[in-house]
Amino acid sequence: MTAKKKFNFKAPLEVFAKSIVQPMMYLSVAGILLIVGIILTNKTICALVPVLGSGPFQLVGAVVYQSLMFIINNLSILFCVGIAGAMAKKNKGHASLIALMSFFLFLQANNIVLNATGSLADASGMLGLTGTGQATVMGIQVLDTGVFGGIILGCITGAVFNKYSNKQFPIALSMFSGVRFPFLIMIIISWIMGAGFCIVWPPVQGAISSVAGIIKESGNIGLFIYGMLNKLLVPTGLHHLIYTPFQFSDVGGTLTLGDQVIAGAYPIRVAEMAMTGQPFSDSTYFNSYTFNNLWPYIGIGLAFIFTAYKGNKDKTKAVIIPLIITAVLSCVTEPMDFLFVFAAPVLFVVHSVLSGIFLVLLKVLSVPASTAGGIINIVVSNLVLGVDKTNWPVMLVLGVVNAALYFFLFTFLIKKLNLHTPGREEESELAESVAEGEAAASVAVKQGAVAAAPAEGVDAGIADLVAGLGGKDNIEELENCFTRLRVNVKNPDLINEDLINHVPNSGINRNGNNIQIIFGMKVAEMRDKVENAIEKEQ
Repeated sequence: MTAKKKFNFKAPLEVFAKSIVQPMMYLSVAGILLIVGIILTNKTICALVPVLGSGPFQLVGAVVYQSLMFIINNLSILFCVGIAGAMAKKNKGHASLIALMSFFLFLQANNIVLNATGSLADASGMLGLTGTGQATVMGIQVLDTGVFGGIILGCITGAVFNKYSNKQFPIALSMFSGVRFPFLIMIIISWIMGAGFCIVWPPVQGAISSVAGIIKESGNIGLFIYGMLNKLLVPTGLHHLIYTPFQFSDVGGTLTLGDQVIAGAYPIRVAEMAMTGQPFSDSTYFNSYTFNNLWPYIGIGLAFIFTAYKGNKDKTKAVIIPLIITAVLSCVTEPMDFLFVFAAPVLFVVHSVLSGIFLVLLKVLSVPASTAGGIINIVVSNLVLGVDKTNWPVMLVLGVVNAALYFFLFTFLIKKLNLHTPGREEESELAESVAEGEAAASVAVKQGAVAAAPAEGVDAGIADLVAGLGGKDNIEELENCFTRLRVNVKNPDLINEDLINHVPNSGINRNGNNIQIIFGMKVAEMRDKVENAIEKEQ
């Protein structure tokens, strides 16, 4: 009697974690160019360097900044397509295309049902759809689900594609065979999701909106909750429903100026900026949640670099440093948020709690300084209003303390809990002292693990590597992280490490059907060669 195979709950989570990182790999490139757009469009910098204010420079700056922000503002699509492609075991291009089409169907179904039920929100002149629980995605007005809608749809597409992309039908139904069958399934699923979200999501949004009343009546505890939720809810897009009522309605306070009543923390602050000698009212601290969009990311980014495994530090720096600079100059934090919100959610919870604490500290220390718009705008806007009005030097000191606290706390938690933050994606710890690249071969020779490489050269070595993995028919899935080639095989008994070691590597780690071969910074090149060798055998 054959023993029933035990379900591995960890495996799907590992697949998801590996898949969601891949779309984010491109954002470091976008971050570098986004810095150029920020510099060219920043009014303060243009005032210091007048030539940058000329038409050609402003046009280039607008193109660079706005086009890249379009990508960042549509991360749900990026996740949907990227996750599906990363999850697919083969024909990844088809899986990604199906995910893209499914996302369009999801948007249209959601919009059509909202319209049919009279639920489409009206955009206001100043705020647009902000605070309504809806947003425009690819020109289509839909429920604002943040990145969740894209993530869910991408995961479903990847799973459906892997299960049904080989399905074959009789000749009469052959048009549905192969990769077309998962598309047929995803059409139906996308329609159901688009319509179903119209039922499921509004109550969630309503519950979040009702929290505003509790926050308003709870003093500093309410301010803590406000700061915490403004960060914790970012992945869902529901944070808009927290800050908008405080920013633009009487929930955030009122100010009477003669016959005029001003409502909302933001317009109140604008009015009070012009009142010389009069301090800001307490409502201004509902604007200060932006403090947590700058300073923490200095500490977080440095902690990621510091805790990265030795062989990954250079590549981690290349990814993280542009994102730190982007956060400092523009307070755009989503690219870094999504590097760890799913890979190490405990850190994001800690981040959210600290966000609430520091918002309260700003009030307790009487620091109503402007905290929005990037470090240049923050310094300039506070200098104009003066120390007596803003107490901005204390804000800068608190910012440095904040960054330092994040660095030490995140470093401790990452190491203590062995979290898979950028540069630490490996599931198991190997000796970090093992050299990579060319040194890998000599280390392995000393261990007696490497057989002599075939005389035919590297291509023959790659062929031996494939054979060492049990052949192309034994390879179910092939992926890579920063330094490791990750292979899922059907039968681990077919693995031949001597053959694998015909290609120099820094070690082989086996865990059931999962094989990891450490190639260091050349791992992407090695993956391409293995995939090409497999295709040639077909």
